[in-house]
Amino acid sequence: MEEPEKIKQVTGYMSQKFSLYEDLTVSENLHFFGGIYGLSGASQKEREAQALEVADLKELRDRMTQTLAVGWKQRLALCCAILHEPSLLFLDEPTSGVDPISRRKFWGLIRQMAKKGVTAFVTTHYMDEAEYCDRLALIYEGRVIALGTPSDLKAKTLPRGLLEVQCEPLIPALDALRKTSWVREAAIFGDGLHVIGEEWMDLQHEIGGLFRAQGIQLKRMDWIKASLEDVFVSLIEGEEKG
Repeated sequence: MEEPEKIKQVTGYMSQKFSLYEDLTVSENLHFFGGIYGLSGASQKEREAQALEVADLKELRDRMTQTLAVGWKQRLALCCAILHEPSLLFLDEPTSGVDPISRRKFWGLIRQMAKKGVTAFVTTHYMDEAEYCDRLALIYEGRVIALGTPSDLKAKTLPRGLLEVQCEPLIPALDALRKTSWVREAAIFGDGLHVIGEEWMDLQHEIGGLFRAQGIQLKRMDWIKASLEDVFVSLIEGEEKG
């Protein structure tokens, strides 16, 4: 009787919580998950070697997984998820708890896969990471509140950007801005303020007049490009007010 053809796995998944076997070595985990995905023989050995090379894990191949730092564990988990070369990859907050350098390298791996035609769905609460994505769905309280490319969302939500204000004293200035009807959002950012106002307002003129009336010293005021975090905060404010 002819053996049925194996169905190729087209998806890969990596959970937020590390779910590999801590009591196996790096190579043993790769070999185990390769077998689960139906790999065997020379093909499996080749894929495992490629994964170790791409993730820079060759020198750690014989290390027990439980001794790895979080960033290395996440790289290993990603390697196990892509051993079978899926065309669709789901990554659930893959860099949670990972240091900034490891986060950057991890996203480098994701971009390498994207260049090869892999579609990656990534959930993240880091807005700077969301900048790497081609298309975004911003979710608040279980609902999609915006959908589009990073540049489109910025242009649509905050076309003017936001106003960076340097002034003294800072806290009274913040309180004064938040009491107005024409400021949508004001927050301390470093040693200054980031202010988002109603689009129809001459925001610089209004702030200048407000500060003079309140005895607040205005040092500098410039328009800057909005980040995705600014966009998200602005959209949330709109949801809550609406």
